[in-house]
Amino acid sequence: MEKIGLNQLRTMFLEFYREKEHYVRKSYSLVPEKDKSLLIINSGMAPLKPYFAGIETPPAPRMATCQKCIRTGDIDNVGYTARHGTFFEMLGSFSFGDYFKKESLSWGWEFMTQVLKLPEERLWASIYEEDEEAYDIWRNVIRMPEERIVRLGKDDNFWQIGIGPCGPCSEVYYDRGEEFGCGKPDCKPGCECDRYVEFWNHVFTQFNADTENNYTPLAHKNIDTGLGLERLACIMQETDSIFAVDTIRHILKKVEKVSGVAYEGGAAKTDVSIRIITDHIRSITFMIGDGILPSNEGRGYVLRRLLRRAARHGKLLGVEGTFLANLSENVIEVSGDAYPEIRERKEYIHRILSIEEEKFSNTIDQGMSLLREHMEEMKRAGETVLSGDKVFRLYDTFGFPYELTEEILAEEGCSADEEGFRRNMEHQKETARSARKSDMDQGWADEAALFAAQGKTEFIGYQTLQGEAVVKGIFWDKKPLDSLKEGDVARIVLDRTPFYAEGGGQASDTGMVYNDSFSAEVQSVVRFQDVFAHKICVISGALQPGDRLHAMVSAVRRNETARNHTATHLLQKALRQVLGDHVEQAGSSVTEESLRFDFTHFEAVSRAQLAEIENIVNEKICQFLPVEAREMPLEEALKTGAMSLFGEKYGDTVRVVSVGDFSCELCGGTHLSNSGQAGAFKILSESSVAAGVRRIEAITGSGVYKRLNESERILSEAAETLKTNTDGLAAKVASLAEEVKGCRKELEEFRRSALDTVIGKSLEDAVTINGVKLVRRHLKEDYDVNDLRILCDKIKEVSPSTVIVLALEGEGKVTFIVAVTDDLLDKGYHAGNLIKKIAAAAGGGGGGKADMAQAGAKDVSRIKDALDTAATLL
Repeated sequence: MEKIGLNQLRTMFLEFYREKEHYVRKSYSLVPEKDKSLLIINSGMAPLKPYFAGIETPPAPRMATCQKCIRTGDIDNVGYTARHGTFFEMLGSFSFGDYFKKESLSWGWEFMTQVLKLPEERLWASIYEEDEEAYDIWRNVIRMPEERIVRLGKDDNFWQIGIGPCGPCSEVYYDRGEEFGCGKPDCKPGCECDRYVEFWNHVFTQFNADTENNYTPLAHKNIDTGLGLERLACIMQETDSIFAVDTIRHILKKVEKVSGVAYEGGAAKTDVSIRIITDHIRSITFMIGDGILPSNEGRGYVLRRLLRRAARHGKLLGVEGTFLANLSENVIEVSGDAYPEIRERKEYIHRILSIEEEKFSNTIDQGMSLLREHMEEMKRAGETVLSGDKVFRLYDTFGFPYELTEEILAEEGCSADEEGFRRNMEHQKETARSARKSDMDQGWADEAALFAAQGKTEFIGYQTLQGEAVVKGIFWDKKPLDSLKEGDVARIVLDRTPFYAEGGGQASDTGMVYNDSFSAEVQSVVRFQDVFAHKICVISGALQPGDRLHAMVSAVRRNETARNHTATHLLQKALRQVLGDHVEQAGSSVTEESLRFDFTHFEAVSRAQLAEIENIVNEKICQFLPVEAREMPLEEALKTGAMSLFGEKYGDTVRVVSVGDFSCELCGGTHLSNSGQAGAFKILSESSVAAGVRRIEAITGSGVYKRLNESERILSEAAETLKTNTDGLAAKVASLAEEVKGCRKELEEFRRSALDTVIGKSLEDAVTINGVKLVRRHLKEDYDVNDLRILCDKIKEVSPSTVIVLALEGEGKVTFIVAVTDDLLDKGYHAGNLIKKIAAAAGGGGGGKADMAQAGAKDVSRIKDALDTAATLL
């Protein structure tokens, strides 16, 4: 049997089904487009669910794909076995109401035996025990011997998830030989031994299951097959480990080189770490390539968990510094031809990995040290479960995913309090939710269903800022209303509207709705699918459903917002010119006051780069470029080079906004008709939002004018205060800075002299008790806690066998510091123990280490009692 490489196997499969008149589509993104039930695509059919469910029309009745997938359900096994991995590729052939069982199984057999030339005698099939049709195809059409067709029950060979489309399936197995078997005479597919490897599943979706467990035949039967590419490669390359497959082995060799540790095929303890890193770097690279960024929730959390698990196992192998970014290059090298997106984003992937790994590297040692302390405490106390509070602190402070802490504990025979950790997580989320909650739009989600029943709103806002409309419904607090009167606030649905609804990062229009007997202010507009809901505040008169109104958009707000939106398009193009093509939009906000643009980039944008970006945008404004908006098919739009939002799902027809021949984007927002109408563009700030995501905030037009006026006012006031004019302000500030620097130096010298005086006086007043010198001092507001620590250190330098007790009074409270010289520590003197009783004498408490401790108290009248307590304790 010819040993065929993984990349070649992928090509052979897709080309075979292309010849069978299948539409071959490139892999979908790992980020699900319209499926909120999934965090990450985990199977070949997952992106095609809308086609199987009849919600969307497939591009062709026959399809074939090689889908990149990630599953983390078995992550605990990754590294410890030869076959488990988080990233895999799923080859699939699909029929949407076209061909059925005979073609699916026959073509599969043809591919296996004639294209791959797998030995027929090593191929077995399993079928659902009641599927006579499938049996007949295997036995009489394909002519597989009866003894190699195995009937299995519903658990093994029937595909069903709840109610809806379902059906039997037939799986294909490869017999690896008796040496891999259990030795039982009836050993065959379904046995738990390693002899038979299942590698291709043909699912026949032919029934609809209802809640009563009744199965009704579907009018249009479907085919969904899944063939694991890595598993097929194992068979073709005659290995029982995915880590021996050519492309994965190429990555593993780089791990060996980076770590200096040889892989021993699973025999060594270090092999676990090598496998984990090899597998995880594949997942990490593809996830970042599809726009997923490390975070503390959702798919970003999955990425961070994999990344940090791989980084930790690198440390276990003795790898110094960061290394994952370099490993990603090997993934791109072996997979970049099939998945060009990771090659195009190579630099971006590299930078995100470097930033995130560096961030984790800075805290992992501290976190590991704390975790080791916890484990030592647990052992001393005879405990095996780490409390949820401590697990959460490792997560919140040191970035340890719960699963990573759990894994490290398990290595020591311990476990984590998951319930306690989840409680802490939920408390933190609830706090964040409460902080974000806004009463203004509560109930909108519930009202949405009411709005949807009103029918589509015709949007006329691209062509005009005003028009006649009919009130179709009035709503508030999740209920329809019969009428409105003066002072009422509600949402109204119109049959047509010139008001742009909030969306695509752009704020909604505002304005007025009125007729001869009624007027109201439109405060905001939201959209639910094709229904526009206008939040209004009634100024005068009354309103009822069916009334006619004149709707008028605020021209000033619309124009100011359009200035900022068009400038956002210019900004994105300028960013790509200056920083590189890896820049992509990661979020935006456009209002009448300003614009905010989030974009993918791996480091701070320099001042010189910001100046260049700003100059490019202003240059395009001064060129008075025409701004045009056209509707066209999505495919045509993408051919023109129009930029789309990464990961966004677009309809068949899209709106393309171009600014001259400089910028071209898919966009549904409102814009200027000419770039010159923006007036001017000014960047206010550039900052970090998340790992690999930066943010620019800017203003245009009258915003620049207002900013200039405000800056002039501030400069004038500063100049007046400093008794100079604005031209001489810089020189005056520089002069004052030098003067302040000199004053600070003098003040520091004075403070040092004052501290020396306190030290001398304190030592003079010291008393000796049982051979130990006791220094006590009551200080007032001229000093701070840092001064007290300096005093302690200086006294310890010149006075051995000394206990120092200092009390700082200020703002109606007292702070105590207790310090013990090193020679007394071995004799049992402990600052932390002493300070507890000293502070208690003044109604306070605290603690600390043996050499120095700090405490607070509120009763300043008892400071003398506390200092006397120190003498009593000695």
